[in-house]
Amino acid sequence: MSEPGKDRIASLCRNCGATGMHGRCSSCGSARIVAHEELFKLSIAHIDCDAFFAAIEKRDDPSLRDKPVIVGGGKRGVVSTACYVARLNGVKSAMPMFKALAACPDAVVIKPNIEKYSAVGKEIRRRMFDLTPQVEPLSIDEAFLDLTGTEGVHHGSPAETLSRFARDIEKDIGLTVSVGLAPNKFLAKIASDLDKPRGFAVIGRQESEAFLHDKPVTIIPGIGPAMAKKLASEGYRTLADVQRADPSTLIRQHGEYGLRLYEMSHGRDNRRIDPESERKSVSAETTFNEDISDPRALEVHLWRLCEKVSARMKAAGLSGLTVTLKLKTATFATRTRAARLSDPTQLAGKLFEAGKHLLSAETDGTRFRLIGIGLSDLGNADAADPADLADPDLGRKVGAERAVDRVRAKFGRDMVQRGLSFSPARKDK
Repeated sequence: MSEPGKDRIASLCRNCGATGMHGRCSSCGSARIVAHEELFKLSIAHIDCDAFFAAIEKRDDPSLRDKPVIVGGGKRGVVSTACYVARLNGVKSAMPMFKALAACPDAVVIKPNIEKYSAVGKEIRRRMFDLTPQVEPLSIDEAFLDLTGTEGVHHGSPAETLSRFARDIEKDIGLTVSVGLAPNKFLAKIASDLDKPRGFAVIGRQESEAFLHDKPVTIIPGIGPAMAKKLASEGYRTLADVQRADPSTLIRQHGEYGLRLYEMSHGRDNRRIDPESERKSVSAETTFNEDISDPRALEVHLWRLCEKVSARMKAAGLSGLTVTLKLKTATFATRTRAARLSDPTQLAGKLFEAGKHLLSAETDGTRFRLIGIGLSDLGNADAADPADLADPDLGRKVGAERAVDRVRAKFGRDMVQRGLSFSPARKDK
């Protein structure tokens, strides 16, 4: 590992990995230099793939390289990912597609290919685990890593190891990542957004409080619009306001979360990297081409989503206890309804029955543009669908669904379809 002199700021060339230079790299001439006093002392990182879905599509189709690309649904869907060219035109993730196309009418819209993206994400994650066993995935394309104590294994500081990782991903997989390096998870996540795309940013322990001083409270994880409005009413708009607050006042106002606000406002975060971090839910949703109010048509879509969720649960070896139905009205109002099952399940049939019951209370003539279903309170598949004296047919239902799964695994998903799947999902005019 290269150790900078006490009178010099530590530096690293992201292009070739050389250390100890100022200005351009003396080895390769690159100007892609990261320099920071704590560069070789920090070991907590957040790695985030740049515009992941769109970047994969551009990699696989070179003709798209300089074009604005949006990965998402149809005209009534939402943006999953937008490339940086599209973002320059005002396109953002989760933006309704009609707004995205209004902002960037020349965009190339591509339907998501989740299987392809998942395969790439798994390869990148496998390479993360080659760096350290302390990897906490956050999604298909980002994760926290703790590289403490890996200097001897990788013959370099965590900063050098991460820089080499980013170069290898770009060379071998054809994608770029952005790296945030810091003393804790909170600061590492912020750092990874500072220099996108193809970035490498550092937030050190000594500078963290001053760095956070003028940042809005929404930079703290878990603070959405409603919480931000409440905090503003109490006089907390920026982290400087929180830094100046009396911790006992924050605790009185917000309980244990108030102490977390205070600590994070000063750049302190004691959360550990958790490789065993479990998924909180498994869900699927769809946006209709036209608004639907007909209960039968909604049930057809619901069944198809239940099959998707069930397949994902089985593939992940999970079961779930709480069913959540999501609906979005034609006026973009969101409704969520939940029900707790008597036993954990991973069966599409049981999920559908619970979801249909929740849906029946909402089908009052309201026109909906989106429906979703999910399972949470997740556990191991071993706990799924135990024998139930109140439902003597459960064993038969489980056996039938397992048989269908085996046929689909052998001959393809479309080989066996439940009758409901063939029903026309009538679109209300």
